[in-house]
Amino acid sequence: METNVVNSKNIMLKNGLYLGLAMVLVNVIMYVSGMTYSGNTLMGIISTILKFALMIFFIVLGIKQFRTENSDFLRLSQALKVGIGIALVMAIIEAVYSLLFTTVIEPDFNNKILDVQRAAMIEANPNLTQQQLDGAIEISRKFMSPVFALPISIVWNLFLGLIISLIAGAVMQKKEQTY
Repeated sequence: METNVVNSKNIMLKNGLYLGLAMVLVNVIMYVSGMTYSGNTLMGIISTILKFALMIFFIVLGIKQFRTENSDFLRLSQALKVGIGIALVMAIIEAVYSLLFTTVIEPDFNNKILDVQRAAMIEANPNLTQQQLDGAIEISRKFMSPVFALPISIVWNLFLGLIISLIAGAVMQKKEQTY
């Protein structure tokens, strides 16, 4: 039987690019609409759900495209490769955008977010001392530094890509019959 060689790199790059641009678009819409600093929990949840839905859509779409181009056959390892590849491309695009956003577009972003967090902490617990408040803000500041935040963001997106790919691959897998 002849084996069909599918170029998974093109599928990963195309779907990862579309997913990355969609994620950036969600962030831009949040920023332009003024929701970035609103502290509105509901909008944060909606944004997170939308980003997760986009991730599921593009990873499943990429795996389905691979399966279609592969004579309707798919092994779980192929699904994982395609899905994680799409997640990696998206994570890199999102990390570059995040770095560009926090250093060029909105260089005061971290301070504004920390002000929102400070206000939320005071509202949630008015008995916090200034020392406790400053300590919590300083810890948050360390976690927001690009050296820490960008690698964690990439690893988190790869983990989500792994989980989505694992589920989608398990559902869509179809092995060739060997005689």
